Amino acid sequence: MTSVRVVHVIYSFGIGGLEKGITTLINHGSPDIEHTIISLCGNRESERFLKRPARIISLDKQHGNSLRFIWGLSKLIQSIHPDVVHTRNWSGMDGVLAAKLAGVKTIIHGEHGWDMFDPAGADKKRRRVRKLISFLVSHYTCVSKQLEFWLKHEVRVKKNIIQIYNGIDAMRFRPADREEKSALKQQFGFSPNNFIVGIVARLDAIKNHSTLFEAFKIVFQSNPFAKLVVVGDGPEAERLKSEASENILFLGYRSDADILMRCFDVFVLPSFNEGISNTILEAMASGLPVIASNAGGNPEIVEDGVNGFLVESREPARMADRMMEYITGPDIMVRHGEQGRKLAIENFSIEAMVNRYESVYQPG
Repeated sequence: MTSVRVVHVIYSFGIGGLEKGITTLINHGSPDIEHTIISLCGNRESERFLKRPARIISLDKQHGNSLRFIWGLSKLIQSIHPDVVHTRNWSGMDGVLAAKLAGVKTIIHGEHGWDMFDPAGADKKRRRVRKLISFLVSHYTCVSKQLEFWLKHEVRVKKNIIQIYNGIDAMRFRPADREEKSALKQQFGFSPNNFIVGIVARLDAIKNHSTLFEAFKIVFQSNPFAKLVVVGDGPEAERLKSEASENILFLGYRSDADILMRCFDVFVLPSFNEGISNTILEAMASGLPVIASNAGGNPEIVEDGVNGFLVESREPARMADRMMEYITGPDIMVRHGEQGRKLAIENFSIEAMVNRYESVYQPG
Protein backbone atom coordinates (compact mmCIF):
# COMPACT_ATOMS: atom_id res chain seq x y z
CA MET A 1 0.00 0.00 0.00
CA THR A 2 1.30 3.46 -0.91
CA SER A 3 1.89 5.73 2.09
CA VAL A 4 -0.91 8.32 2.31
CA ARG A 5 -1.38 11.37 4.52
CA VAL A 6 -5.05 12.02 5.37
CA VAL A 7 -6.47 15.07 7.18
CA HIS A 8 -9.95 14.71 8.69
CA VAL A 9 -11.76 18.04 9.13
CA ILE A 10 -14.68 17.72 11.54
CA TYR A 11 -16.58 20.15 13.71
CA SER A 12 -15.87 18.21 16.90
CA PHE A 13 -13.86 15.19 18.01
CA GLY A 14 -16.17 14.73 20.98
CA ILE A 15 -18.39 11.75 21.75
CA GLY A 16 -20.61 10.50 18.94
CA GLY A 17 -21.04 8.07 16.09
CA LEU A 18 -18.99 10.03 13.55
CA GLU A 19 -16.10 10.34 15.99
CA LYS A 20 -16.34 6.64 16.84
CA GLY A 21 -16.08 5.81 13.14
CA ILE A 22 -12.89 7.85 12.72
CA THR A 23 -11.41 6.31 15.88
CA THR A 24 -12.23 2.79 14.62
CA LEU A 25 -10.69 3.57 11.22
CA ILE A 26 -7.43 4.73 12.82
CA ASN A 27 -7.23 1.95 15.42
CA HIS A 28 -7.82 -0.85 12.92
CA GLY A 29 -6.29 0.69 9.82
CA SER A 30 -3.01 0.40 7.98
CA PRO A 31 0.13 1.95 9.54
CA ASP A 32 0.90 3.25 6.05
CA ILE A 33 -1.84 5.86 6.40
CA GLU A 34 -0.94 8.89 8.50
CA HIS A 35 -4.01 10.51 10.07
CA THR A 36 -4.44 14.09 11.29
CA ILE A 37 -7.72 15.22 12.86
CA ILE A 38 -8.66 18.90 12.86
CA SER A 39 -11.41 19.62 15.41
CA LEU A 40 -12.89 22.96 14.38
CA CYS A 41 -14.54 23.68 17.74
CA GLY A 42 -11.62 22.32 19.76
CA ASN A 43 -13.36 19.33 21.40
CA ARG A 44 -11.07 16.30 21.51
CA GLU A 45 -12.79 14.00 24.03
CA SER A 46 -12.47 10.97 21.74
CA GLU A 47 -8.69 11.25 21.75
CA ARG A 48 -8.56 8.88 24.73
CA PHE A 49 -10.01 6.07 22.60
CA LEU A 50 -7.18 6.19 20.05
CA LYS A 51 -4.84 3.22 20.29
CA ARG A 52 -2.61 4.28 17.40
CA PRO A 53 -0.77 7.56 16.82
CA ALA A 54 -2.73 10.38 15.22
CA ARG A 55 -2.13 14.10 15.33
CA ILE A 56 -5.05 16.11 16.71
CA ILE A 57 -5.29 19.85 16.16
CA SER A 58 -7.85 21.82 18.17
CA LEU A 59 -9.13 25.12 16.80
CA ASP A 60 -11.59 27.62 18.23
CA LYS A 61 -14.12 28.23 15.48
CA GLN A 62 -16.84 30.67 16.47
CA HIS A 63 -20.44 30.41 15.26
CA GLY A 64 -21.09 31.68 11.75
CA ASN A 65 -18.98 31.92 8.63
CA SER A 66 -15.64 33.72 8.54
CA LEU A 67 -13.44 34.12 5.48
CA ARG A 68 -10.53 34.84 7.82
CA PHE A 69 -11.09 31.49 9.57
CA ILE A 70 -11.27 29.62 6.25
CA TRP A 71 -8.07 31.31 5.07
CA GLY A 72 -6.30 30.39 8.31
CA LEU A 73 -7.57 26.81 8.02
CA SER A 74 -6.25 26.60 4.46
CA LYS A 75 -2.80 27.68 5.63
CA LEU A 76 -2.90 25.05 8.38
CA ILE A 77 -3.88 22.32 5.91
CA GLN A 78 -1.18 23.49 3.50
CA SER A 79 1.46 23.16 6.24
CA ILE A 80 0.51 19.48 6.75
CA HIS A 81 0.93 18.62 3.03
CA PRO A 82 -1.92 16.06 2.92
CA ASP A 83 -2.66 13.74 0.02
CA VAL A 84 -6.34 13.65 1.02
CA VAL A 85 -8.64 15.93 3.01
CA HIS A 86 -11.78 14.20 4.27
CA THR A 87 -14.47 16.54 5.59
CA ARG A 88 -17.75 15.48 7.24
CA ASN A 89 -21.32 16.78 7.33
CA TRP A 90 -22.65 20.33 7.03
CA SER A 91 -20.34 21.69 9.72
CA GLY A 92 -17.31 20.46 7.78
CA MET A 93 -18.03 22.52 4.66
CA ASP A 94 -15.42 25.12 5.68
CA GLY A 95 -12.89 22.35 5.28
CA VAL A 96 -13.78 21.82 1.61
CA LEU A 97 -13.15 25.48 0.79
CA ALA A 98 -9.98 25.57 2.86
CA ALA A 99 -8.61 22.39 1.26
CA LYS A 100 -9.22 23.80 -2.22
CA LEU A 101 -7.42 27.04 -1.29
CA ALA A 102 -4.57 24.92 0.08
CA GLY A 103 -4.20 23.21 -3.30
CA VAL A 104 -5.19 19.72 -2.10
CA LYS A 105 -5.90 17.52 -5.10
CA THR A 106 -8.16 14.92 -3.44
CA ILE A 107 -11.03 16.33 -1.36
CA ILE A 108 -13.55 13.81 -0.04
CA HIS A 109 -16.74 14.89 1.68
CA GLY A 110 -18.66 12.46 3.90
CA GLU A 111 -22.28 12.60 5.02
CA HIS A 112 -22.98 10.72 8.25
CA GLY A 113 -26.31 11.94 9.59
CA TRP A 114 -28.53 14.77 10.65
CA ASP A 115 -29.16 17.47 13.22
CA MET A 116 -32.30 19.25 14.40
CA PHE A 117 -31.45 22.38 12.39
CA ASP A 118 -32.22 20.33 9.28
CA PRO A 119 -33.50 16.91 10.41
CA ALA A 120 -34.60 15.76 6.95
CA GLY A 121 -31.91 17.39 4.84
CA ALA A 122 -34.59 19.53 3.19
CA ASP A 123 -33.33 23.05 3.93
CA LYS A 124 -33.16 24.80 0.53
CA LYS A 125 -30.24 27.08 1.41
CA ARG A 126 -28.15 24.17 2.67
CA ARG A 127 -28.97 22.15 -0.44
CA ARG A 128 -27.86 25.01 -2.71
CA VAL A 129 -24.59 25.39 -0.78
CA ARG A 130 -23.98 21.63 -0.90
CA LYS A 131 -24.62 21.64 -4.65
CA LEU A 132 -22.12 24.49 -5.21
CA ILE A 133 -19.53 22.91 -2.91
CA SER A 134 -19.83 19.62 -4.82
CA PHE A 135 -17.88 21.15 -7.73
CA LEU A 136 -14.85 21.36 -5.39
CA VAL A 137 -15.20 17.77 -4.11
CA SER A 138 -13.41 14.83 -5.74
CA HIS A 139 -15.92 12.28 -4.48
CA TYR A 140 -18.28 11.53 -1.60
CA THR A 141 -18.67 8.94 1.11
CA CYS A 142 -21.84 8.23 3.06
CA VAL A 143 -22.87 5.67 5.65
CA SER A 144 -26.28 4.57 4.33
CA LYS A 145 -28.09 3.89 1.09
CA GLN A 146 -30.69 6.47 2.15
CA LEU A 147 -27.97 9.14 2.32
CA GLU A 148 -26.62 7.99 -1.03
CA PHE A 149 -30.09 8.43 -2.56
CA TRP A 150 -30.42 11.86 -0.94
CA LEU A 151 -27.08 13.04 -2.32
CA LYS A 152 -27.84 11.74 -5.83
CA HIS A 153 -31.48 12.67 -6.24
CA GLU A 154 -32.22 15.49 -3.80
CA VAL A 155 -28.95 17.41 -3.49
CA ARG A 156 -28.13 16.18 -7.01
CA VAL A 157 -24.36 16.03 -6.77
CA LYS A 158 -22.68 14.80 -9.93
CA LYS A 159 -19.64 13.20 -8.32
CA ASN A 160 -18.96 9.57 -7.44
CA ILE A 161 -20.59 8.49 -4.16
CA ILE A 162 -19.18 5.57 -2.17
CA GLN A 163 -21.56 4.14 0.43
CA ILE A 164 -19.73 2.49 3.36
CA TYR A 165 -21.53 0.96 6.34
CA ASN A 166 -20.15 1.45 9.83
CA GLY A 167 -18.33 -1.52 11.31
CA ILE A 168 -18.66 -2.83 14.85
CA ASP A 169 -16.57 -5.01 17.13
CA ALA A 170 -18.59 -8.21 17.49
CA MET A 171 -16.10 -9.64 19.99
CA ARG A 172 -16.50 -6.72 22.40
CA PHE A 173 -20.25 -6.41 21.83
CA ARG A 174 -21.58 -9.92 22.40
CA PRO A 175 -24.63 -11.56 23.97
CA ALA A 176 -24.81 -12.73 27.57
CA ASP A 177 -26.26 -16.10 28.50
CA ARG A 178 -29.03 -16.24 31.11
CA GLU A 179 -26.69 -16.65 34.09
CA GLU A 180 -24.39 -13.81 33.03
CA LYS A 181 -27.32 -11.49 32.30
CA SER A 182 -28.79 -12.18 35.74
CA ALA A 183 -25.42 -11.54 37.42
CA LEU A 184 -24.88 -8.32 35.46
CA LYS A 185 -28.32 -7.00 36.37
CA GLN A 186 -27.49 -7.48 40.02
CA GLN A 187 -24.04 -5.94 39.54
CA PHE A 188 -25.66 -2.77 38.19
CA GLY A 189 -28.21 -2.66 41.00
CA PHE A 190 -31.19 -4.27 39.27
CA SER A 191 -33.18 -7.36 40.10
CA PRO A 192 -32.82 -10.38 37.79
CA ASN A 193 -36.59 -10.06 37.27
CA ASN A 194 -36.42 -6.48 35.99
CA PHE A 195 -37.22 -6.10 32.30
CA ILE A 196 -34.65 -3.56 31.14
CA VAL A 197 -35.25 -1.33 28.15
CA GLY A 198 -32.06 0.45 27.12
CA ILE A 199 -31.07 3.37 24.95
CA VAL A 200 -27.50 4.45 24.27
CA ALA A 201 -27.46 7.77 22.46
CA ARG A 202 -26.35 11.37 22.67
CA LEU A 203 -28.90 13.41 24.66
CA ASP A 204 -29.79 15.52 21.65
CA ALA A 205 -33.20 16.52 20.30
CA ILE A 206 -32.66 14.52 17.08
CA LYS A 207 -32.62 11.30 19.14
CA ASN A 208 -36.23 11.88 20.31
CA HIS A 209 -35.90 10.54 23.85
CA SER A 210 -39.17 12.24 24.82
CA THR A 211 -41.28 9.89 22.72
CA LEU A 212 -39.52 6.91 24.28
CA PHE A 213 -40.30 8.32 27.74
CA GLU A 214 -43.99 8.59 26.80
CA ALA A 215 -43.99 5.03 25.50
CA PHE A 216 -42.24 3.68 28.57
CA LYS A 217 -44.75 5.42 30.85
CA ILE A 218 -47.49 3.36 29.16
CA VAL A 219 -45.48 0.14 29.58
CA PHE A 220 -44.69 0.87 33.22
CA GLN A 221 -48.38 1.24 34.15
CA SER A 222 -48.95 -2.49 33.66
CA ASN A 223 -45.35 -3.66 34.15
CA PRO A 224 -43.89 -2.06 37.28
CA PHE A 225 -40.90 -4.41 37.07
CA ALA A 226 -39.76 -2.66 33.87
CA LYS A 227 -36.94 -0.12 33.91
CA LEU A 228 -35.65 2.27 31.25
CA VAL A 229 -31.89 2.84 31.30
CA VAL A 230 -30.67 5.97 29.49
CA VAL A 231 -26.96 5.99 28.61
CA GLY A 232 -25.39 9.10 27.13
CA ASP A 233 -24.89 12.79 27.70
CA GLY A 234 -25.58 15.94 25.74
CA PRO A 235 -27.34 19.30 25.53
CA GLU A 236 -30.80 17.92 26.34
CA ALA A 237 -29.75 16.28 29.63
CA GLU A 238 -31.40 18.70 32.06
CA ARG A 239 -34.66 18.95 30.14
CA LEU A 240 -34.97 15.19 29.76
CA LYS A 241 -34.27 14.56 33.44
CA SER A 242 -36.98 17.04 34.38
CA GLU A 243 -39.62 15.22 32.32
CA ALA A 244 -38.60 11.66 33.15
CA SER A 245 -41.11 9.55 35.07
CA GLU A 246 -40.61 6.77 37.60
CA ASN A 247 -38.20 3.93 36.82
CA ILE A 248 -36.19 5.92 34.24
CA LEU A 249 -32.50 5.91 35.16
CA PHE A 250 -29.89 8.27 33.66
CA LEU A 251 -26.36 6.86 33.70
CA GLY A 252 -24.60 9.56 31.66
CA TYR A 253 -21.77 8.70 29.32
CA ARG A 254 -20.38 5.21 30.00
CA SER A 255 -17.23 3.62 28.62
CA ASP A 256 -18.65 0.20 29.59
CA ALA A 257 -21.69 0.40 27.30
CA ASP A 258 -20.80 -3.03 25.92
CA ILE A 259 -21.22 -4.57 29.40
CA LEU A 260 -24.36 -2.59 30.12
CA MET A 261 -25.93 -3.81 26.89
CA ARG A 262 -25.55 -7.39 28.11
CA CYS A 263 -27.98 -6.70 30.91
CA PHE A 264 -30.54 -5.01 28.63
CA ASP A 265 -33.50 -7.03 27.38
CA VAL A 266 -34.40 -4.78 24.47
CA PHE A 267 -32.80 -1.75 22.81
CA VAL A 268 -34.84 1.23 21.58
CA LEU A 269 -33.77 4.18 19.40
CA PRO A 270 -36.65 6.48 18.31
CA SER A 271 -34.57 9.12 16.44
CA PHE A 272 -36.27 11.56 14.08
CA ASN A 273 -33.53 10.70 11.58
CA GLU A 274 -30.34 8.63 11.46
CA GLY A 275 -27.48 7.87 9.14
CA ILE A 276 -26.43 4.41 10.31
CA SER A 277 -26.60 4.12 14.09
CA ASN A 278 -23.51 2.62 15.69
CA THR A 279 -25.46 1.87 18.84
CA ILE A 280 -28.13 -0.08 16.96
CA LEU A 281 -25.36 -2.17 15.37
CA GLU A 282 -23.76 -2.66 18.78
CA ALA A 283 -27.10 -3.72 20.24
CA MET A 284 -27.57 -6.20 17.41
CA ALA A 285 -24.09 -7.62 17.99
CA SER A 286 -25.03 -7.89 21.69
CA GLY A 287 -27.93 -10.16 20.75
CA LEU A 288 -30.64 -7.61 21.55
CA PRO A 289 -33.89 -7.12 19.66
CA VAL A 290 -34.16 -3.52 18.45
CA ILE A 291 -37.14 -1.18 18.29
CA ALA A 292 -36.17 1.71 16.03
CA SER A 293 -37.85 4.57 14.23
CA ASN A 294 -38.65 3.99 10.58
CA ALA A 295 -36.32 6.82 9.57
CA GLY A 296 -33.07 7.41 7.72
CA GLY A 297 -30.83 4.37 7.51
CA ASN A 298 -32.62 2.42 10.27
CA PRO A 299 -34.63 0.22 7.84
CA GLU A 300 -31.33 -0.86 6.27
CA ILE A 301 -30.22 -2.54 9.51
CA VAL A 302 -33.48 -3.32 11.33
CA GLU A 303 -35.82 -5.58 9.37
CA ASP A 304 -39.31 -5.29 10.80
CA GLY A 305 -40.35 -8.56 12.39
CA VAL A 306 -36.96 -10.20 11.80
CA ASN A 307 -34.41 -8.66 14.16
CA GLY A 308 -36.69 -6.08 15.73
CA PHE A 309 -39.53 -3.71 14.97
CA LEU A 310 -39.78 -0.40 13.10
CA VAL A 311 -42.17 2.26 14.38
CA GLU A 312 -42.94 5.83 13.43
CA SER A 313 -40.90 8.27 15.52
CA ARG A 314 -43.92 10.17 16.86
CA GLU A 315 -46.09 7.20 17.86
CA PRO A 316 -45.43 6.40 21.55
CA ALA A 317 -48.45 4.07 21.82
CA ARG A 318 -47.15 1.89 18.98
CA MET A 319 -43.68 1.92 20.51
CA ALA A 320 -45.18 0.80 23.82
CA ASP A 321 -47.06 -2.00 22.07
CA ARG A 322 -43.83 -3.33 20.60
CA MET A 323 -42.10 -3.28 24.00
CA MET A 324 -45.09 -5.16 25.43
CA GLU A 325 -44.76 -7.80 22.70
CA TYR A 326 -41.26 -8.58 23.93
CA ILE A 327 -42.33 -8.62 27.58
CA THR A 328 -45.13 -11.09 26.86
CA GLY A 329 -43.27 -12.99 24.13
CA PRO A 330 -39.76 -13.91 25.32
CA ASP A 331 -39.37 -16.43 22.49
CA ILE A 332 -39.82 -13.65 19.93
CA MET A 333 -37.33 -11.52 21.84
CA VAL A 334 -34.70 -14.27 21.76
CA ARG A 335 -35.31 -15.05 18.08
CA HIS A 336 -35.02 -11.40 17.02
CA GLY A 337 -31.86 -10.97 19.11
CA GLU A 338 -30.20 -14.01 17.56
CA GLN A 339 -31.06 -12.84 14.07
CA GLY A 340 -29.71 -9.37 14.83
CA ARG A 341 -26.34 -10.73 15.91
CA LYS A 342 -26.16 -12.88 12.79
CA LEU A 343 -26.81 -9.82 10.58
CA ALA A 344 -24.28 -7.70 12.48
CA ILE A 345 -21.51 -10.27 12.05
CA GLU A 346 -22.27 -10.93 8.39
CA ASN A 347 -22.77 -7.37 7.16
CA PHE A 348 -21.11 -4.85 9.46
CA SER A 349 -17.53 -5.90 10.16
CA ILE A 350 -14.78 -3.44 11.06
CA GLU A 351 -12.49 -5.05 8.50
CA ALA A 352 -14.89 -4.36 5.63
CA MET A 353 -15.39 -0.75 6.72
CA VAL A 354 -11.67 -0.03 7.08
CA ASN A 355 -10.79 -1.67 3.76
CA ARG A 356 -13.34 0.41 1.89
CA TYR A 357 -12.22 3.73 3.38
CA GLU A 358 -8.56 2.96 2.78
CA SER A 359 -9.25 2.05 -0.83
CA VAL A 360 -10.93 5.45 -1.26
CA TYR A 361 -7.81 7.17 0.12
CA GLN A 362 -5.43 5.47 -2.30
CA PRO A 363 -4.37 7.51 -5.37
CA GLY A 364 -6.03 6.71 -8.67
